[in-house]
Amino acid sequence: MPEIKEAELKRQIEKSDFAHLYFLYGEEKYLVEYYARKLITKAGGKDPSDFNLQKFCGTNAGIDAVAAAVEALPVFAERKCVAVSDLDINALHGAEAGKLWQLFDDLPDTCVLVIYLPTLVFDEKRDKNWKKFLSKANAVGNIVPIRRRSTAQLVRMMRSAADKRGCMLSEKNATQMLSLCGSDLSTAVNEIEKLCAYTGSGEITAQAVELLTAKNLEARVFDLSKAILAGNSDRAYAVLEQLFNQNEEPVAVLSVLAGAYLDLYRVKVSLQSGFSALEPAKYFDYARKEFRLTNAEYSAKHFSVPMLRQSLRVLLKTDLQLKSARGNRKLALEKLIAELIWIVEKEKMN
Repeated sequence: MPEIKEAELKRQIEKSDFAHLYFLYGEEKYLVEYYARKLITKAGGKDPSDFNLQKFCGTNAGIDAVAAAVEALPVFAERKCVAVSDLDINALHGAEAGKLWQLFDDLPDTCVLVIYLPTLVFDEKRDKNWKKFLSKANAVGNIVPIRRRSTAQLVRMMRSAADKRGCMLSEKNATQMLSLCGSDLSTAVNEIEKLCAYTGSGEITAQAVELLTAKNLEARVFDLSKAILAGNSDRAYAVLEQLFNQNEEPVAVLSVLAGAYLDLYRVKVSLQSGFSALEPAKYFDYARKEFRLTNAEYSAKHFSVPMLRQSLRVLLKTDLQLKSARGNRKLALEKLIAELIWIVEKEKMN
């Protein structure tokens, strides 16, 4: 059977038109679990007490136990469902893999086997064991990859989620919310629920988004970069101190800060070459993070390419220092901020 899209999976669930096997995986773990839950409930029931649903986690139970569950007949129903979450193909030893392939070849009409990965990830292009699994599963059932959503798709989803809860979220405020909490869908849904509970009904304001949305590391370091680029040393060191108080790793802070400067450099070069600010997304991984490029567009206009290159060299020097474990890491970041602000001030004088 061919790989199917989410729309086709929805149709099959709605019509109870099930294949013998489903394999759900992908980067968007929230939706992997969401669709798996829908599929499992429709095919077998809400929980094992419904008689026709059996669940397994990982490879702990063994392929023999999964096979026995699949082969057992349903109770007063035309089908049953066996669900296996986070089955790690690379953890199958000895004859276990062969037993799984044999199970795939002998799947009965009375069972829907659902294998899904709510947390496990793998490299589908390089991992030979997983490539073999995908080939085997695709031959007898439906493979459903759940890919990352773009920023535009996430914005639409968040606005729709707010609407279903009796609230209205503008495109601008939805984009701002995602820039603060990040593009992980589970986190974004939790933030929407919090904002709707606070608002009650009506419009979710920009003030509510700014006040209530939990900022991830990327958003907090973005505040740091804004302060540096504005030449505001008091604000920059206050944000840095807050990051230290929250026990953020200096290497992680530096990595995100360097990423913000890379965004600026890429956007600046793109604009100078006659392209749009979103041009770098064609060549670098900005999936669900396109807002970083649009955010960088305004700042990039105020700085030169040589200034950004000099800043990147300073960031690289500090990165090497931190990773070599030489000296005080906190002091290294404080010195870095001083150097970056000095570069900004020098740019202003030119």
